[in-house]
Parts: sequence; C-alpha cells; structure tokens
Amino acid sequence: MKDLTPKKIVQLLDKYIIGQSEAKKAIAIALRMRYRRNMVTDEIKEEITPKNILMIGPTGVGKTELARRISKIAKAPFVKVEASKFTEVGYVGRDVESMIRDLARVSYNMVKEEELEKVQDKAKKAAEERILEILVPSLKKAKTIYDTPEENDNLAKTRNKFRLKLQNGELDDKTIDITISEKRNGQFMPFMEVAAAPIDELDFNLKDMLNNIMPSKKKTRKVSIKEAKRILQDEEAQKLIDKNKINEQAIERAEKNGIIFIDEIDKVAGKTYGSGADISREGVQRDLLPIVEGSSVNTRYGTIKTDHILFIAAGAFHESKPSDLIPELQGRFPIRVELSALLKEDFIKILKEPKNALIKQYQALLGTEEISLKFSDDAIEKIAEFAEKVNEKTENIGARRLHTILEKLLEDISFEAPDIENKKILIDSKYVENKLSDIIEDRDLSKYIL
Repeated sequence: MKDLTPKKIVQLLDKYIIGQSEAKKAIAIALRMRYRRNMVTDEIKEEITPKNILMIGPTGVGKTELARRISKIAKAPFVKVEASKFTEVGYVGRDVESMIRDLARVSYNMVKEEELEKVQDKAKKAAEERILEILVPSLKKAKTIYDTPEENDNLAKTRNKFRLKLQNGELDDKTIDITISEKRNGQFMPFMEVAAAPIDELDFNLKDMLNNIMPSKKKTRKVSIKEAKRILQDEEAQKLIDKNKINEQAIERAEKNGIIFIDEIDKVAGKTYGSGADISREGVQRDLLPIVEGSSVNTRYGTIKTDHILFIAAGAFHESKPSDLIPELQGRFPIRVELSALLKEDFIKILKEPKNALIKQYQALLGTEEISLKFSDDAIEKIAEFAEKVNEKTENIGARRLHTILEKLLEDISFEAPDIENKKILIDSKYVENKLSDIIEDRDLSKYIL
C-alpha cells in the first residue's frame, strides 16, 4: 500500500477505464486514506471513519468497473449488491446484513486461497508419497514381506526409480486406485439444499454442522496418475491449512480492507406512500444506515464490525436526486462524484486502449480459430459513431452498447469461423456500414437488436 500513491492508483485505473478522471481521483484518495489511517496512532485510529463515496451517473459509464478494479488493485475483499434487491426488515426478501455475510465469505475464500498456495509444495510431496505407497510399498511395510537386507535395499532402489519417473511425468497415463475421504452427508443433501437460503439468512451453518458431526467415509476411485496427483495434492493441502487462523484473518481483512459496492441506490431514494413493494424503500435506507455507520454483524466466520468497511454507492438518479436519500444516509457518503455520459471519442478509446478492450477480446477469441482479425481506424470510428447514435435514439446504456453492436457486426464471422478459408479478415468502415446502417437507421429495429 505504501507504493500505491493516488497518482499511481489513477494510472492503474487508466489501463482499464476510459475518462471519468474525477471519479478515479476520488476513489484513489479514499483508498490512500486507508493506508494513512493504518499509520496513525491507535488513539486516533478508531476515530477516523472511511471516506465513503456516492457515484452519480448513467448506466454503462464505468461505476461498477471502477469499484471492482480498485478492489483488485488493493487486493481487498469486494462485494457488489443492488439496493433495489433489499427489503425492509419484516418484508419478504434479502435483509441488508446479507451483504456483510457475503463480504465475509469472499474474504474467507481469498485468505484460504493464499494459505493453500503457501502449502502447495508440502502437499505435492505428500501426494507423491501416497501415490508411491500404491505403486511400491514402503520399506516399513515391506519388512513384513522381505526379510533380507538385500531385498530391502533392492526395494528402496526400485522406490527411488519410481519416484523419479513420477516427478518427470513418465507415469501420468498409468491408472491406479486411490482412496480419498468423503463426508457422509449424502442423505441430508435434499433437505440442506431446500433449507440453505433461510438458514444462511439466519446465519446458521447447518451443512457445516452436519459435516463435522458425521464421520467421513473412504471412497476408492480409479484415475490416471496425473489426475491422482491433483486430487491428492488438493486433499493434502486442505489438511495442512489452519481453518481457525483463516477465519481470524478473514474477519480482520473484511473489517479493515473490505469494499462494498451498493448499486442502484437511487431506486430506494425518496419517500413512498400507500402500499405495495415500494413501501419499504425508505425502510431499506434506514436499515442500511447502521451498517454504513458502523455495527456488528454475525457471520458463519465470526462477528464483523462494519465501522471501517469502505462503502461505494452508485445510481443514475434520473427520477430522483441524492438529496432524496434520508439525511442521515447522505451524511455517511461525504464524497460525491458525477460521472459523465460517454461520447463518440470515449467509445473510440474504449474500443482501442484498455488492456481488456473489446476488440482485443474478439481478436483473441477468433484467434483460437486461427483467424487474424483486424479493424481499420475508420471502422472503429464508425462503430463508435453508431454506438453514440443508438444511445441517443434509444436507452442510453453507455459502453454496454458496444457489446451489442460488435456482436451483431461479427455475427457471421463468428458463425463461419471454423470453415473460413481466408484466415485474414479486415473490418473497414464499408463493412460496418453494410452490416449495421439499416438497423441503425430503423429506430424500431435498433430497440430490439442493438
């Protein structure tokens, strides 16, 4: 984190997201504030609250991608939720605390993957020993069979030869029988599948309880040695990690580094009157408030304090405005940034510049069919022009419009790809116009196709 200065963070975001410099700057500052908070004295550390962000802008301009990328840069647990999917306590639906439980699960999986990675070398050796035990019995077991030192010595040499062959992959195609542990929970599966959702909401992990209570059984499988290496290495790695330690680290990481992106916050803004599903919108805001302010939530991994989780809320605010949120919730999002709608120039950059640019993705996909796909500059300009025009004429869905246009543009090539003889294909402006101009000009067709 020390090397992740705000300028560096913005530079990293620029590799994937075009424009929106104000939003990038705000997020970079919020992330850097976390580092600064960890560097101050304990006396004041607990008093410093996260600089939560409210992003305002139309769909498809990069709000979600900004939050997701910042979590990857910081290697932080990240959860995206939609405020419109929550309901006030007392109504049927998801309660707001479920986002914290989701964050705990993501954090646990992150820490677990890291711990598993650390023990792979030991797990690999343990797996090799188990396979060797199947191929050539160990000296300890062999003593009951071979009495003379010469016989034992020969067995040791044979075992070493097999070990080298095993490590070099010479035995990968050979089939062997391996014995692995399996939890005795099959008979409970139908019940647990049905009960999983409400039980998770109540924060009881019945499935884990049953798995721990019921003894594991041994199961024999006939697999290739190559597959056996993978299966046994995974099993040995699971034995080597400390689940309690992972739980503790997961809770700490979620509390200190967790990021929760609350999309569609505008859908629960404003007061509602009468009855129906929308009656709970203000109630959802009031339920969100203690989570964002700081409270304790019980999860299957332990209790998580939400005081220092970074919350990033976002919404288009077409039919409402940020001031329609309840005052207390507004105050918990001190940083406000407005993201601008995308124009033709932005679409051109989106198609060409990011590391994960759409054109690069299609080139890679069709490259698997040995097709060399190229786009001329005038073709890219024409695609951007069409994207801007369709967004103006129909619903503005931002950069997502490029996905629908490129899918339609490359539909025939994608279909014919395996059978095309000329593997070098150039997409120029003429090709783009021939494929799309009729659809673009027809407003009704644009609505349904693009």
